[in-house]
Amino acid sequence: MAWLVNDARVMASAELAESRVERRRGLLGRDELEGALVLRPCRWVHTIGMRFPIDVAYLDRDGVVVKTARMQRHRVGVPVPTARMVIEAQAGAFARWGLRVGDEVEIRNDDR
Repeated sequence: MAWLVNDARVMASAELAESRVERRRGLLGRDELEGALVLRPCRWVHTIGMRFPIDVAYLDRDGVVVKTARMQRHRVGVPVPTARMVIEAQAGAFARWGLRVGDEVEIRNDDR
């Protein structure tokens, strides 16, 4: 388990998808998501076969949000060349967390 932190404020718990298999599986087969899923490395995502719409944040190598999007089910996103990781959350989560382009997000692991 990990945590998404912005400006010393914990926004949400996060699952990490760092292996090719974990990234490929993503949120497929789930009916909902509490917290977030962090895919790294990652530059683009799709929602083909997903059961719910998601919020997507693309972060650069410094953890700065360079783009956000709301993706409906069964869509293919556009690659973001400067992105190094992606945060996925259930649609509406970013508004609740106050996450915006330009925010710096830190991923903190429990084992630290």
